[in-house]
Amino acid sequence: MAEALQLPELRLLQNSATEVVKRCEALRGVLTNLKNEIGKVIVGQDEIVDLTIVGLFANGHILLEGVPGLGKTLLVRTLSQALLLPFSRIQFTPDLMPADIVGTNIVMENRSTGRRSLEFRAGPIFAQIVLADEVNRATPKTQSALLEAMQERRVTVAGRTYKLAEPFIVLATQNPIEQEGTYLLPEAQLDRFLFKLVVPYTTRGEMTKILERTTAGGLPDVKPIIDGEHILHAQQLIRGVVVADHVQDYAIRLVLATHPGGTSTPSVTNRYVRVGVSPRGAQALILGAKVRAVVDGRFAVSFRDIQQMALPALRHRVMVNFEAEAEDVSSDDVINELVRIVPCEQEDGLASVQVNGR
Repeated sequence: MAEALQLPELRLLQNSATEVVKRCEALRGVLTNLKNEIGKVIVGQDEIVDLTIVGLFANGHILLEGVPGLGKTLLVRTLSQALLLPFSRIQFTPDLMPADIVGTNIVMENRSTGRRSLEFRAGPIFAQIVLADEVNRATPKTQSALLEAMQERRVTVAGRTYKLAEPFIVLATQNPIEQEGTYLLPEAQLDRFLFKLVVPYTTRGEMTKILERTTAGGLPDVKPIIDGEHILHAQQLIRGVVVADHVQDYAIRLVLATHPGGTSTPSVTNRYVRVGVSPRGAQALILGAKVRAVVDGRFAVSFRDIQQMALPALRHRVMVNFEAEAEDVSSDDVINELVRIVPCEQEDGLASVQVNGR
């Protein structure tokens, strides 16, 4: 705990440009230390680690998708060790019930008076870092128990609402391979995840390091880096990062380009997209880009920051149609094409600067 208490001051005392820059410089050091601690355990996967940290400080939930054995659960557990926050793990199974997640009222008897009363016993959702392991193995009824918690940071049981402590973040894992006993996540739940991260296979060099660490000795200890109070101050600080009007407009136009049937919708969208991105997608683009700018030592969002956030923020919000599936065109393919063709800036409706200089 001493480590977290020695952090630089992150509280935003006044919303001036000088103050924001000063605090952002301090926050950048915290982010670097946090990544280094996670790197003691997690080999490689630099982009996944970076985006997980971005999601945390953007105050959003994250869906990690990858085949078994790539370290998804280990990453979440390691992150929880580096944060001074209550942690819980929920193993999703087909027989898991909503009450197993949010909690339930039980009958308690007062031994002295003999009177009985209902007492609420909180479920594992009342932690602040929640690992929803193999989230797609639970039924839609059980998955829906997460919706209120993820959006409003509260749960309602028997007509009574209980507020969750903040910061509150759900990190869910799922296996992309279709198996018996799995269920597709509802679109409403997918939309509540700030990012969807696809965990890749490890390289030959990374595999060598993994074997050296895991077969020759125990994993190193991870020191706590930051506590909940500092995370809340950092999240407030992130919102003070500058986004110019033309950069924000680029994010908006990128989101609107995913809507099929529009007057200026690109042909790739009309051909392959069934459902486009909601306003939450635009929020995810901007918040993620703000954190990315701070990580890179800048205090204003650039076009490049928006482009880097496009896949993690939008891939689970773009629903492709049957034609795309038949031609093996994924949502990632559509988003990459939109990033390529949507201009960064427009003057009188005409493109003046295009993505990657095209």
